[in-house]
Amino acid sequence: MGSRWNNKRIWITAHFINSLFSIVNRISLSILLSFVHKEANLTIEEAFGEVIRELRKKHKISQEQLAKISNLDRSFISLLECGHKQPSLVTIFQLAKAFNLSPSKILSLVEKKTKHGWDKKKSLEQHKSR
Repeated sequence: MGSRWNNKRIWITAHFINSLFSIVNRISLSILLSFVHKEANLTIEEAFGEVIRELRKKHKISQEQLAKISNLDRSFISLLECGHKQPSLVTIFQLAKAFNLSPSKILSLVEKKTKHGWDKKKSLEQHKSR
């Protein structure tokens, strides 16, 4: 009888662990999918902010240092990185110069972050049909 009881406990434990792994895998997948979904739905401001933050961290400089190099206010850099402010054309040029990049390169990186949300050909076709 003891052997049969141990087998049943092993089966219950194995079944419980298997169920637990199944739940963990589903949760991990849902978290991953929500992250990917969020990434695909970035606003232009959020994408720009992420690009600036990534470039700043790649260059290993603080917001204060970037502000000084680009002649912008540190709090404005913070607001840009959070996606709460839109950069002007002048700001894009100042940041590009600070990172030693062309403004078009920065905008290209932003466009990639927005998952190529701009379809030039489609936009032109829609305009012609009006």
